[in-house]
Amino acid sequence: MTDDSSTRWAIPEPLETIDARMADGTVITLRRHGNPDGRRLVLSHGNGLAIDLYYPFWSLLADDFDLVVHDLRNHGWNSVGTLRDHTVPTFARDHDTILDVIDERWGDKPKAGVFHSVSALTSLLSPAKGSRYSALVLFDPPLCKPGRSHADFDTAAKETAALTRRRSPRFATSQDLIDLVQFMPAFRGAVGGIAKLLARTTLREIDGGDGFELRCPPEYEAQIIDYANVFAVSVEFEEIKCPVKVIGADPTLPFSYLPTLDLSDILSVDYDFLPDATHFLQLEKPTECAAALRRFLDSLSAT
Repeated sequence: MTDDSSTRWAIPEPLETIDARMADGTVITLRRHGNPDGRRLVLSHGNGLAIDLYYPFWSLLADDFDLVVHDLRNHGWNSVGTLRDHTVPTFARDHDTILDVIDERWGDKPKAGVFHSVSALTSLLSPAKGSRYSALVLFDPPLCKPGRSHADFDTAAKETAALTRRRSPRFATSQDLIDLVQFMPAFRGAVGGIAKLLARTTLREIDGGDGFELRCPPEYEAQIIDYANVFAVSVEFEEIKCPVKVIGADPTLPFSYLPTLDLSDILSVDYDFLPDATHFLQLEKPTECAAALRRFLDSLSAT
């Protein structure tokens, strides 16, 4: 990891916020950043994280794009609800409700979805099947194919879920998590300041001031991983009703979350990978990720 001591990411206050109520009463807070007159992007994050952690990436888009960012239920700004409803199908239903609220509050204009990992998978499985978007830009979605690929994915998912459940949900100080992150292989290639930003965006103070706890409890994060293989084989790209760009991790590197799938053989997907980038590519190569997004959206505008 780049030296963390000299970099501090200052996330600006949103231009506007709105609490979106899901079908079961769960509230998800939407925030608007960037340029309201620009092209609209809707952004969310990976399992156990928070969209504010991706600020080094989406800050590069703020001058030109109307940014609507949100955390998945039980993550980030949102309160923690029941474990029973913390599932990929629930995320998928939430996804389309969130789009309804965005259109009602900020106007129905063309928008591209920009998602990482489980939120990318969610966008592909949502009932609308991409029909609400002008495009989808997906960073390293957790996908696999039947057969050997599926078996490897399932094995990795079980091991990752077991490790997640062993993670401590509480920390005496935020510095304890910062110190831990700087030794975690998964974040070794991240830009400077990520350990501090991770602590700020994924921890909340425990009521009464007795330390900090993870905003998304490890058991919740692990439950998503438990069933990842079931949904990772169920995506049919031919059913997605908008152009799709997938930007993957470097498939030649050891995977840092779940195995990366090369999608170059799927004709309906514009697929690239970033050399020397892992699953956390937006935290490692934010400039390159933002440039790839711009190139794809500009190519659609030119056709």
